[in-house]
Amino acid sequence: MTDPIADMLTRIRNANQVRAEKVDMPASRLKLEIAKILKEEGFIRGYKVLKDKKQGIIRLSLKYITENDKATAVISGLKRVSRPARRFYVGKGDVPRVMGGVGIAIVSTSKGILTDKACRLQNLGGEVLCYVW
Repeated sequence: MTDPIADMLTRIRNANQVRAEKVDMPASRLKLEIAKILKEEGFIRGYKVLKDKKQGIIRLSLKYITENDKATAVISGLKRVSRPARRFYVGKGDVPRVMGGVGIAIVSTSKGILTDKACRLQNLGGEVLCYVW
């Protein structure tokens, strides 16, 4: 696998389409930080790291809004921005807003993995990993 973040986003996207309650993926520190941000921003209910004989498994509990007996996913879209073949870096003044501030951009900075709002507050730029809305 050449792009584990794209794999993570695809697994979340596929689980949302079939209205799965949980989704599992191989663990890494980067994926764990992304899961932490998704939890803090309210896009998922929670996450858990399960031990196995290899690298571990991250289990995300997806979040849905139920209206009139119809469940709609809180995450309506995920987009991978910076890819291994084409990295996308932004300066401190060019950090993007997603959907006019409704969504978030997840950015890898020198201070760790942050949201676009946190980057603006700390006056940081970095590699834009993905958009979530």
